[in-house]
Amino acid sequence: MTRPDPMQVRSRNRRMLLVLFLFFFGSVLLAGLLRFSGWRPEGSKNKGEMLSPYGDMRGHAPQLRDGGAYRWKDSPRTWRIAVMPRECDRARAQACTRLLGDLDKVWQLMGKDADRVHVLWIGALPPGATVPSELRVLQPDEALRAGLPRARAAAGENPDGDAAWLVDPYGFTVLRYAPGFDPGDLRTDLARLLKIN
Repeated sequence: MTRPDPMQVRSRNRRMLLVLFLFFFGSVLLAGLLRFSGWRPEGSKNKGEMLSPYGDMRGHAPQLRDGGAYRWKDSPRTWRIAVMPRECDRARAQACTRLLGDLDKVWQLMGKDADRVHVLWIGALPPGATVPSELRVLQPDEALRAGLPRARAAAGENPDGDAAWLVDPYGFTVLRYAPGFDPGDLRTDLARLLKIN
């Protein structure tokens, strides 16, 4: 049996070390490039717009329509879907009623997690609308508007629709859905958030 040539062994070991080095640092470099280019896997993207900075409503207790205060910390681990329609008079009653129905469907599709979701309607309800049991109607005020980023801008985006926001269990507004949003997008994001929180 012949002994291997020490030069060949060293050369082979160097090549293996170089391959391992390239494999390890090449994958780190590729991950860094993807991360800083903004690419994310399709399944991890939010459907709504991630807000930066978040809206902060922790220090504000809005008033419920039927009296009393709505406090963010009274229901721990509860996510909120908040909507503040511009008007729900006779001219927009149909759009508001459709929005109420869409929110009710989203809430029902949460299944066993539905009890961890509150639907907040800020402002007047459409005339003659059937109010879903999960709906909490709040009186609009400036502190609520301030906690819902770009609430005033919503009117210029889509004249036929209203925006929606997702508020986390602590009172931070984290996601915004532009007027005319797809309720399925809201449901997808909410289902993902309920799983991790």
